[in-house]
Amino acid sequence: MSNRIFLSSPHMSDEGYELQYVKEAFETNWIAPLGENVNQFEKELATKVGAEAAAALSSGTAAIHLALRAAGVGKGDIVFCPTLTFAATANPIIYQNAVPVFIDSDEETWNMCPKALEGAFKKYPNVKAVIVVHLYGLSANMDEIMEICNRYNVPVIEDAAESLGTYYKGKHTGTFGDYGIFSFNGNKIITTSGGGMLVSNNEERVAKARFWATQSRDTARHYQHSELGFNYRMSNVVAGIGRGQLKVLDQRVEKKKYIYGFYKKELGSLEGVQFMPENEWDQPNYWLSSIVLTGKVKPIDLMDALEKENIESRSVWKPMHLQPFFKEYDFVGSGVAEILFENGVCLPSDTKMTDEDLHRVVETIKKLW
Repeated sequence: MSNRIFLSSPHMSDEGYELQYVKEAFETNWIAPLGENVNQFEKELATKVGAEAAAALSSGTAAIHLALRAAGVGKGDIVFCPTLTFAATANPIIYQNAVPVFIDSDEETWNMCPKALEGAFKKYPNVKAVIVVHLYGLSANMDEIMEICNRYNVPVIEDAAESLGTYYKGKHTGTFGDYGIFSFNGNKIITTSGGGMLVSNNEERVAKARFWATQSRDTARHYQHSELGFNYRMSNVVAGIGRGQLKVLDQRVEKKKYIYGFYKKELGSLEGVQFMPENEWDQPNYWLSSIVLTGKVKPIDLMDALEKENIESRSVWKPMHLQPFFKEYDFVGSGVAEILFENGVCLPSDTKMTDEDLHRVVETIKKLW
């Protein structure tokens, strides 16, 4: 069988930047969740996206959790969250014993629908925070969303786990709200194998999050803890990988864009194939090239055909309000997210793919038409 083509797998730099920083961590014996790589990765990431401060953490999920705490979310508080997202966006709301209300997508962005958000505010005026997701590297409509949230004076947390390198009107996603989070999981556009980052222009709040992430250890000669803490800090070794990966972020975005363009050129004329939306104000990182099928070929048929050729693909995220664990929570919208889930497919978007690999994918798909 032909070699496996992955959806999106880790891609280390050809220059070996990552190994240089990891080697430095070993040589200085800074293996723990402290050290120069952690400090510099925070500074370099913040500089890259244009944020004032950053805290390197063990995962993007941890970053969302601490952002919710920093926003003052607690027991019984309502938090608006997109329904079309990965569970890691919604789970931290439950960690805080808060109540998620799921908001529908719109067709223009596949992200949080401003109209549905406005309707949710009218239904639930006492909201503590709003989480916005930039799905598959596509920017949400931040002007409209921020206008609504500012009008209601509610803090915004941007889940930019999938959109590092994406711009909305020339500004990095993750830097519009009060807090932004990034993920460096193995399948993201750059990876540290596992890890995340919390960014904000509020340096005091980031410092507080960093304190919570280090078990809330007070400044004292003995171990003293006046607040609940978490073991959420990124290790110095992992941070070294991140520093090296950050150097090739722009290259990875260019390759993702190339992959998307290749698919659109080869598959865009097929009946019933619609590509994920593009907007003039959005400069995506094209993390996963995704399509919606509205004709005779169904998503399961396409994914099965690819799998038979040892090619990985997957469905668009299953909406949170359809998930068994979250079924008791409210949903505001008209069902756009459900349609995207039922008809959407994420195509392989691995930055190590060759043109030969891409041709193999499109030829497998074309056989279905």
